[in-house]
Amino acid sequence: MRTLLVGLGRAGAQLHLPVLAGARVAAPQFFDDEPVVGCDPWRTPSERPGLIVRESLEAAAAEVDPARTVAHVCTPPESRSEVIAALARRGFRRLVVEKPLAIDTDELSRVIELRRQHGLRIAVVEPWLTSSLTARLTALGRDGRLGEPRSITLVQNKPRFRRSLTTTSHRTAFDVELPHGVGLALRLAGNARVTHASGTDLVVGRTRVPRMGGARVGLRHTNGTRTEIESDLTSPVRERRVVLRFERGTAVGHYAVSSDDPYSQLTVTTDGRHEHQVLRDDSLTEWMAYAYRLFQGGRDQHAKSFSVACDVARLLSVAKNISAEPVVPAARAPEAVSAV
Repeated sequence: MRTLLVGLGRAGAQLHLPVLAGARVAAPQFFDDEPVVGCDPWRTPSERPGLIVRESLEAAAAEVDPARTVAHVCTPPESRSEVIAALARRGFRRLVVEKPLAIDTDELSRVIELRRQHGLRIAVVEPWLTSSLTARLTALGRDGRLGEPRSITLVQNKPRFRRSLTTTSHRTAFDVELPHGVGLALRLAGNARVTHASGTDLVVGRTRVPRMGGARVGLRHTNGTRTEIESDLTSPVRERRVVLRFERGTAVGHYAVSSDDPYSQLTVTTDGRHEHQVLRDDSLTEWMAYAYRLFQGGRDQHAKSFSVACDVARLLSVAKNISAEPVVPAARAPEAVSAV
């Protein structure tokens, strides 16, 4: 299958494009040998090896056959339904969509209706859910040797000053790292509701970026497990840590913080004993190959993951409403846009 990238900011050009190159090497049977075709609604990037750039979506779409192409939506999250509608009108039915799927329930309803109306097959990027660390954590919850789960703590910290100060690609910290964390919590403990949420501003000197400093969300799962998720975008260090507390032990996992070193780590403590594992975990590359493989099937095999992405969007919408009044979109300067 061929690839069309819509949005060539950080997510499209710096994340999806190199990941696709790795996935082509790992699973060449799922990918066409032709270059990726890309466009950006707000900028005209230069071409690079393996990428053909066109000035508009219309021109880029003319380069590929929609029936055998996967379109990647890597534009800022508030434009999801607009871009998906434009692709659907041009005959594209297989879409990879960056997280979050939607920034609020109104936008989510539009995406759901477009999917129903046009028979779209949508895969929302969720590398944590195909991670080898997540598989180990899920197995710990199922095998029962540590007893029933009691709580989950997720920490997703990283410094994000430059992008928050220079772009408007995200409007709140809830939309940056938390979609991964909420999705992981639902995978590990099932359905949940929001119990509390809060957010902070990013402040550098006299400059303040509302609601981009960090975010916290509390969840209560149907099975009684409680989850606390924290994301600090002013942290001096990068960290993606999950702590699962069970009746008879604790599991602490560290996800890879970048593609430079694709390894995760897991430490399980029970009865005073510590078991430590280092796991090969190039989860995004593996997820991309997996998504393309499912696209080649005759049925919508992404339907279940799409449903989870909808649940994540709904929970985060509730959390944002609890933490503050809805944010009025800022005016978008073309040169300041970065699709993340």
